[in-house]
Order: sequence, then structure tokens, then C-alpha cells
Amino acid sequence: MSSRTNPPQTIDQLVLRAAAANPGAVALVDAPNRATFTTGDPLLLTWAELNTAIDAVAAQLEDLGAAPGARVGVQLPNIVELPITILACARIGAVVVPYPVQHREHELSYGIEVTSPTVFVTGQRTDRPDQLTIITQLAQGAAAPMQVATFDQDKAANVAMLQLAPSQARAKAQGSTPNDVVSVCWTSGTTGDPKGVPRTNAMWLASASFQVSELGLTSTDNILCPFPVVNMAGIGGMLVPWAMAGAALHLHQPLDLQVFLGQIQTESITYTVAPPPLLNMLLSNEALLAQANLTSIRKISSGSAPLDPWMVEGWQARGIEIVNVFGSNEGAALLSTAASVPDPAERARFFPVPTRPGVEVKLVALGDESVISETGIPGELRFRGPTVFDGYLGSDGTEFDADGFFRTGDVFEYGGDSNPPTLLRFVDRAKDIIIRGGMNVSAAEVEGLVGAMEGVNEVAAVAFPDRDLGERVGLFVVASEQPPTLDSIVEHMRNANVASYKLPERLELVDALPRNPVGKVLKPELRARWSDQ
Repeated sequence: MSSRTNPPQTIDQLVLRAAAANPGAVALVDAPNRATFTTGDPLLLTWAELNTAIDAVAAQLEDLGAAPGARVGVQLPNIVELPITILACARIGAVVVPYPVQHREHELSYGIEVTSPTVFVTGQRTDRPDQLTIITQLAQGAAAPMQVATFDQDKAANVAMLQLAPSQARAKAQGSTPNDVVSVCWTSGTTGDPKGVPRTNAMWLASASFQVSELGLTSTDNILCPFPVVNMAGIGGMLVPWAMAGAALHLHQPLDLQVFLGQIQTESITYTVAPPPLLNMLLSNEALLAQANLTSIRKISSGSAPLDPWMVEGWQARGIEIVNVFGSNEGAALLSTAASVPDPAERARFFPVPTRPGVEVKLVALGDESVISETGIPGELRFRGPTVFDGYLGSDGTEFDADGFFRTGDVFEYGGDSNPPTLLRFVDRAKDIIIRGGMNVSAAEVEGLVGAMEGVNEVAAVAFPDRDLGERVGLFVVASEQPPTLDSIVEHMRNANVASYKLPERLELVDALPRNPVGKVLKPELRARWSDQ
């Protein structure tokens, strides 16, 4: 297949092209500490071996009922079986529904109810010995039949075993078209329940093409992926660009600084991603940096929180470009590189206004829908283009405005001296989301769980700053005569089988929550109480 005359239009076609071009090159590599968080020894697959494994898993998923259009749930840590399962679904035209490993019954039961997966792929984990039991119990209570499958040799009853080795069966490989949905990822909704984000082949490839071009990724790159391959950061920021470039993808899970730094050195990593607090900490720890060999790194992407200019400048002084990234599962994406914003201090604060074909952005005044064209005036960022999704599962369409622009819920303003403006600066999140270590936490979901407790009259969940994780979850509670403690709230949420990253870590009892004239809780006032503490 000639990439010039017939370029790939689906994720599977990207994989097939890479496997044909460099069959013996390294494609996918486990973290060296795999045995500490799941079963099995670390694996290394060439592109030819990866392609064979994808076909083998695709055939086995088909045998379990995963036909084109059927949904396949998957909850695995960052091990080679996770991207292989995702790519196997793409090969047969099934829709993969991945879950972060932190999700427990609370989130999983909702997701299964909403998506009705035909198959659910999971595995044994050292941090959660009851993993298979949890999933099989959910399967038994599901409204539609759901087959549970695992790659583990020691499987439980009523659980199918998948193998990476090929069998006599071959995948029918019916595949999918560019406009077919290939995945449903989860984003934290401001109304409490997670929202399913369907994305097509064309949407993923549009996002990846932008990144491969801006980041200069090629088949010679060694990419290190510490983000879970379950959402835009992992799939859109790592997996699909890797397949498009035909590079080598090295997995990392969970975040272990010594292992992470060791992989950079031993695998000659050229590109990776890291949250701002980690980059800040490394740069301020001269003793640790002196021990680390980071000479192979060209670029590190970072985002989910504003970057410190001193950090971007500090890494640039060491010969490493920090790329400022803003993105969402829905497909709104901004990228600030040294090529587009050369000054490192400006790159920490600003993103270039997108000029990619078909991509449009606008800023809309908060409250009156007027379009902003001047610098320095905050407004909601709205996005339209080939990377943007078509709407949430079960959506009523209110996530888009009358002109078809996605309402990101994020507040930006124009900056710079150009007319019209060419730079955008992140100001605040209009959506009530707390970002803890890169994981989105819905304040409304936490408030709904805590508000159901005896002794809680009112509750507001807000972020408070943390050097290591960026933000943590805090609570302001108006209580009755028997107020709850932080420990009792955490126990209540654990009993509800909520993902651990959503658990509050700070509590302040107050007589009343600050409200505006129409009764809305003034979250900025609450966050300001803790901003300097």
C-alpha cells in the first residue's frame, strides 16, 4: 500500500502500514517492573510480532461475540495487553470502552449499564486481588449478557482466557470506516455521572496528525507513555501518534520516579509526557538530576494545569523542550511548541491560535454569548473541527452552541500584540472539575456522595493546591449537630466503592457556604481560602 496514493484512514491501517514498513523494529515494550503491579513477565514486541498478536486477540474476541459495532470493555494497567486489546477491537470494527484502573464498582457498574459491552477484558492485579471477582459479579448483574475475559493463566470460573499467540482461527478483520466509532472514553461530568465520549477513526487520526507534525515524531523515536492508555492523554497523545509515526512505545505504570528515569536512560527515550508537578520537582532537585541521564530526551509534553515559566525556561536551558498541551477527550486541543512560541516563558502561558485546516476556535463572553476579539477579556473557549467529537452518549446536544462549536467550559483570553490576536492564555475552568495528578474528579459527583451522609446539610467540593499532584480534593461542609470527620467521609466513600483518587483529603466545617444573589456557591471564594496555605 502506497502511503502517498492511499494514506491510512483508520487506526488499524496505521498499524498495518508500520508493520509492513519495519517488521523487525521494536514496537511495544512493557515497563521493567511489570511484575510488581500485575501478572506476567515484561514483554517486548516487534512490529511484526505486535501485528500477529493483534490478529490473535481479534480472532478470540470475535469468538466471544465481539462483532463490528459491539462494545468491548477493558480495564487493564499499562501493559502490552492493553493497547493490543484496543487495536484488536479496531481491527474487527468493535468499539473499545477502556476504564482507568482506579475505577471501582461505583464507576464500572454505571459504565456497563450505559454501554452494554459484549465482552469485558480485565486481569489479576497485585493491588486489587478481587479484580476478576468484581467484574464477574458485575457481569452477572448486567442487563445484557457480558462475557468476561482475561490474559491471566490462572483464571476464575466463567472467565475466558485470551492469548497473544496465534491460533488456527484468524480474525475476520472486517475493520471499520473512517467515520465509524472505534472508542468510548470517559470524562468527568459536571452533573455527577461520567460522560461517554464516542470518537471515530477520523477524529483520532486528525488529532494524531496534528501532534506528529508539531512534535516531529518519526519511526526512529522512542516514546515513553506514563499516562493510562484509556483516554485522550493516553490514546490520543501517545497510542495513535505512535502508530502513525511507526515508532517504539514504552509503557510505564504506575508512576515510579526511579523506574521512569531508568527507562529514559536504558531505552534512550526521545519523547515523553509528565505532569507539571513532577517537572517542577525534578528541576528543583539538583542531586536527583545529577544522577539521571536525560541526554536522549528532545521534548516533554505537559499540561492539565498552567505551567510555571521558570520550569519551562529551566528545562530549555538543559536542552529539553517543554511542550505546553491543552486537550480534552472531546477533541479540543492546543499545542504550544518552541517552533510556534519560541520564548519559553511565553510558551508556559500561551497557546497559538490554531491555524490547521478546518479547525476553528472562538471566545464567547461569559453570560451574553457575544464573541470576543480583543485581548485581555476572559471568555469560554469553543472549538469546531475534525478532531472534535459529535456528542456525548445519550446527549441532548447542549454541549454544542447554535453554530456547532463545542462548549469546552474552559475560560481563556487572547494575548499578544498581533491584530487579530494569535495567542490564547488559559484563565480558569468554568466546568467544576478538580484535576488530581492528571485524573479528572467531578466536584458534583463527590458532593452527591458526601451530601447523602447523615450530619451533612450542605457540601462543596473544591480543589486545593498540592506540589506533587497539582490539586487535591477538599470539602467545605455545613453540618448538623453531629458533624462528620474526614475519616468518616472517606470511609463512607470507600464503602460506596468509589475510585480512590476521588477521596477527599481536606475538610473544613463552615456555618454557611458563600453564594451569589441567585444562590450559586462561590467556589472561587472557597478555593481562595486555601490558596496560600
